[in-house]
Amino acid sequence: MNCNFSKAMKRFNHLLSEIDATYHEMSLKLGLSDSAMIILYTICDNDNKNSCLLQDICHRSGLSKQTINSSLRQLESKGILYLEAITPKSKNVCLTDRGKQLANQTAGRVIQAENEIFASWPQEDVEKYLALTESFLLALRDKSKNL
Repeated sequence: MNCNFSKAMKRFNHLLSEIDATYHEMSLKLGLSDSAMIILYTICDNDNKNSCLLQDICHRSGLSKQTINSSLRQLESKGILYLEAITPKSKNVCLTDRGKQLANQTAGRVIQAENEIFASWPQEDVEKYLALTESFLLALRDKSKNL
């Protein structure tokens, strides 16, 4: 097995790890578990800022269904959100008024910080960063088909 990494790949992996660690620290500072933050973030990032399909949270978060369901149960028991059946197999995750307030104070602040960073960059740098990130993702997905 060949485990040789290029310097660029090592740096890329290091940067990804540091970004993940920073998001983890932000969650802790704001009093949330990583999974609770990801759920609230995904709802805030949704077009309807107060709810999101459970399947979308699962797909966009990268977390296991078990982790999401466990976190949802905890948030539900605290009166932060509730589940609403759409169809027998589809549920909507909805924020309560308390949940909306918590989401604004936590995930909303993270999203604001991210937006401030992009706003501080020249627009062409933002577009280039996003284009390169998307290109890497598409190439990685293509390569993953051959594994």
